[in-house]
Amino acid sequence: MALFKKEKLYKVNGDLQEIASKFMQYLQMDGWKVQSRTEGDKAVIQAQKGGILRDIIAADRALTFLMEKTQEGIKVTVGVGKWVQNIAVTAIEALLLSELFLVVDVPEMLWNAHVEDKLLRELDNIVGIST
Repeated sequence: MALFKKEKLYKVNGDLQEIASKFMQYLQMDGWKVQSRTEGDKAVIQAQKGGILRDIIAADRALTFLMEKTQEGIKVTVGVGKWVQNIAVTAIEALLLSELFLVVDVPEMLWNAHVEDKLLRELDNIVGIST
């Protein structure tokens, strides 16, 4: 078992709410079930994509994106997290104190790596940076 989590820093002074909103729109258009919570300089976005295999293996798991506005720009941390029921009413502080990212096994880690890379490339486009 291994913990799988990526961090990326976008050296921009963009509007966190706008970036999170555009990213959520992209995810929804790509067929993801999405929920989010934004408070101040932090946003949490959770995304699940259905499918028989995914539902059997990890029905309660979601890709979790934590976006934080920092002095250097916008820091994005992405990994597998437990799907939080009613995230819209859950305080971000409570999410940050809980286990936001879960330990996953190797097959799930490989699937997530592929999907996360694709989604981070789209986030690059949204933020306006090509890598």
